[in-house]
Amino acid sequence: MTHEEDNHGQTVAAWAAVAVAILGFLVGSIGVVIASPQIFWIGVALLPLAGLVGKVLALMGFGATQN
Repeated sequence: MTHEEDNHGQTVAAWAAVAVAILGFLVGSIGVVIASPQIFWIGVALLPLAGLVGKVLALMGFGATQN
C-alpha cells in the first residue's frame, strides 16, 4: 500500500478562492435583501474572480503539487 499525500485542497490558493467566493455570495445576498440590483451584480461579478484568484495563486506555486 503506497502512501499518497492528499491535502483535500488545504492550500493558500484554495482558501483564497473560497474566501473570495464567500465574499461574492455575501455581497450578492445583501444586495437581494436591500433590493439593490447594483450590489447584487457586484456580488455576482466577484464569483468568477474567485476562480481567477485560485488559478493565479496555484500557478504562482501556492496550490497543491502535481505528481
